[in-house]
Amino acid sequence: MNSKQIGNITEVEVMLAFLKQGFNVLSPYGDCERYDFVIEINNKFYKIQVKTSHLEDGKISFNTASTHYSDGKCIHDTYTKEDIDYFATTYENQVYLIPVEECGGRLKSLRFEPTKNGQTRNVSWAKDYKLEEVIKTLS
Repeated sequence: MNSKQIGNITEVEVMLAFLKQGFNVLSPYGDCERYDFVIEINNKFYKIQVKTSHLEDGKISFNTASTHYSDGKCIHDTYTKEDIDYFATTYENQVYLIPVEECGGRLKSLRFEPTKNGQTRNVSWAKDYKLEEVIKTLS
Protein backbone atom coordinates (compact mmCIF):
# COMPACT_ATOMS: atom_id res chain seq x y z
CA MET A 1 0.00 0.00 0.00
CA ASN A 2 1.10 3.55 -0.61
CA SER A 3 1.06 6.31 2.04
CA LYS A 4 -2.23 7.79 0.75
CA GLN A 5 -3.99 4.43 1.12
CA ILE A 6 -2.58 3.97 4.63
CA GLY A 7 -3.71 7.47 5.55
CA ASN A 8 -7.22 6.77 4.22
CA ILE A 9 -7.44 3.65 6.38
CA THR A 10 -6.38 5.61 9.47
CA GLU A 11 -8.97 8.28 8.68
CA VAL A 12 -11.79 5.73 8.32
CA GLU A 13 -10.76 4.00 11.57
CA VAL A 14 -10.90 7.31 13.45
CA MET A 15 -14.25 8.27 11.91
CA LEU A 16 -15.67 4.88 12.86
CA ALA A 17 -14.53 5.34 16.46
CA PHE A 18 -16.47 8.63 16.68
CA LEU A 19 -19.54 7.02 15.10
CA LYS A 20 -19.37 4.15 17.60
CA GLN A 21 -19.38 6.74 20.40
CA GLY A 22 -22.63 8.13 18.93
CA PHE A 23 -21.31 11.37 17.42
CA ASN A 24 -22.10 12.85 14.03
CA VAL A 25 -19.20 12.95 11.59
CA LEU A 26 -19.29 15.49 8.77
CA SER A 27 -16.91 15.17 5.86
CA PRO A 28 -16.08 18.07 3.51
CA TYR A 29 -16.56 17.49 -0.20
CA GLY A 30 -13.24 17.15 -2.00
CA ASP A 31 -9.78 17.17 -0.51
CA CYS A 32 -9.08 20.88 -0.14
CA GLU A 33 -9.62 21.66 3.55
CA ARG A 34 -6.96 21.70 6.25
CA TYR A 35 -9.11 19.29 8.28
CA ASP A 36 -10.24 15.78 7.35
CA PHE A 37 -13.67 15.90 8.98
CA VAL A 38 -15.78 17.63 11.61
CA ILE A 39 -17.46 16.07 14.62
CA GLU A 40 -20.47 17.43 16.43
CA ILE A 41 -20.65 17.12 20.21
CA ASN A 42 -23.52 18.86 22.04
CA ASN A 43 -24.21 21.20 19.10
CA LYS A 44 -20.56 22.29 18.93
CA PHE A 45 -18.34 21.46 15.96
CA TYR A 46 -14.68 20.39 16.12
CA LYS A 47 -12.32 20.18 13.13
CA ILE A 48 -10.24 17.00 13.14
CA GLN A 49 -7.02 16.31 11.25
CA VAL A 50 -6.09 12.62 11.17
CA LYS A 51 -2.48 11.48 11.04
CA THR A 52 -1.01 8.00 10.84
CA SER A 53 1.29 7.25 13.76
CA HIS A 54 4.35 5.04 14.02
CA LEU A 55 5.61 3.11 17.04
CA GLU A 56 9.22 3.56 18.12
CA ASP A 57 10.98 3.43 21.49
CA GLY A 58 7.85 3.04 23.63
CA LYS A 59 5.91 5.84 21.96
CA ILE A 60 3.81 6.60 18.92
CA SER A 61 4.66 9.65 16.84
CA PHE A 62 2.93 11.47 14.02
CA ASN A 63 3.66 14.45 11.81
CA THR A 64 1.93 17.68 12.79
CA ALA A 65 2.59 19.44 9.51
CA SER A 66 1.34 18.89 6.01
CA THR A 67 3.90 18.54 3.26
CA HIS A 68 3.65 19.58 -0.36
CA TYR A 69 5.99 20.66 -3.13
CA SER A 70 6.10 24.07 -4.76
CA ASP A 71 8.61 25.04 -7.44
CA GLY A 72 10.59 21.88 -6.65
CA LYS A 73 10.88 22.74 -2.95
CA CYS A 74 9.38 20.77 -0.07
CA ILE A 75 7.05 22.97 1.98
CA HIS A 76 5.99 22.05 5.53
CA ASP A 77 2.84 23.81 6.74
CA THR A 78 2.10 23.51 10.43
CA TYR A 79 -1.48 23.52 11.68
CA THR A 80 -2.91 26.27 13.86
CA LYS A 81 -6.02 26.65 16.02
CA GLU A 82 -7.61 28.46 13.06
CA ASP A 83 -7.08 25.36 10.88
CA ILE A 84 -8.10 22.53 13.22
CA ASP A 85 -9.10 21.84 16.79
CA TYR A 86 -7.61 18.37 17.22
CA PHE A 87 -5.25 15.86 15.72
CA ALA A 88 -6.42 12.27 15.86
CA THR A 89 -4.44 9.09 15.41
CA THR A 90 -4.90 5.43 16.17
CA TYR A 91 -2.72 2.63 17.44
CA GLU A 92 -3.81 -0.95 18.19
CA ASN A 93 -7.53 -0.11 17.87
CA GLN A 94 -7.30 2.84 20.27
CA VAL A 95 -7.95 6.36 18.97
CA TYR A 96 -6.11 9.31 20.49
CA LEU A 97 -7.35 12.91 20.31
CA ILE A 98 -4.76 15.66 20.83
CA PRO A 99 -5.48 19.42 20.96
CA VAL A 100 -3.62 21.26 18.20
CA GLU A 101 -2.23 23.79 20.69
CA GLU A 102 -0.31 20.94 22.37
CA CYS A 103 1.44 20.05 19.12
CA GLY A 104 4.23 22.52 18.46
CA GLY A 105 6.82 21.81 15.79
CA ARG A 106 6.42 19.12 13.15
CA LEU A 107 6.19 15.96 15.29
CA LYS A 108 4.09 14.89 18.28
CA SER A 109 4.75 11.82 20.41
CA LEU A 110 2.55 10.00 22.90
CA ARG A 111 4.38 7.73 25.33
CA PHE A 112 3.38 4.29 26.54
CA GLU A 113 6.65 3.68 28.40
CA PRO A 114 8.90 5.97 30.45
CA THR A 115 11.85 7.62 28.74
CA LYS A 116 15.20 5.85 29.01
CA ASN A 117 16.66 8.77 30.99
CA GLY A 118 13.66 8.97 33.33
CA GLN A 119 12.55 12.40 32.12
CA THR A 120 8.91 13.19 32.87
CA ARG A 121 8.76 16.91 32.15
CA ASN A 122 7.03 17.74 28.85
CA VAL A 123 6.13 14.08 28.29
CA SER A 124 2.71 13.39 26.78
CA TRP A 125 1.30 10.09 28.03
CA ALA A 126 -0.89 8.22 25.56
CA LYS A 127 -3.42 7.29 28.28
CA ASP A 128 -4.26 10.99 28.74
CA TYR A 129 -5.32 11.36 25.11
CA LYS A 130 -7.59 8.35 24.67
CA LEU A 131 -10.63 9.37 22.67
CA GLU A 132 -13.08 8.33 25.38
CA GLU A 133 -11.26 10.42 28.01
CA VAL A 134 -10.92 13.58 25.90
CA ILE A 135 -14.56 13.42 24.80
CA LYS A 136 -15.62 13.54 28.47
CA THR A 137 -14.07 17.01 28.69
CA LEU A 138 -16.09 18.16 25.64
CA SER A 139 -19.48 16.69 26.57
